[in-house]
Amino acid sequence: MSENNIPSEYKPISMWGYFGYEILFSIPVIGFICLIIMSFAAGNKNVKNFARSYFCLFIITLVVTIVLVAIALATGAVESLDDIFGSL
Repeated sequence: MSENNIPSEYKPISMWGYFGYEILFSIPVIGFICLIIMSFAAGNKNVKNFARSYFCLFIITLVVTIVLVAIALATGAVESLDDIFGSL
């Protein structure tokens, strides 16, 4: 089976395609909007799955960040940093 016989929804993405999508999804607001759109409406299954995996990574990073900030606030680490850097 050659690449010409593959339906467009299953065509593989090149390495530069993945790189480009990675850069696009990294743009703060516009990238997030593109990420949501491509996660649900992309015509190519490979693009859709890549966007969904990037979205899962985003959610995991967000949850870990929230947990770390909550731990820092609960243990008083923020006040300690304020004492250290507040004197500058």
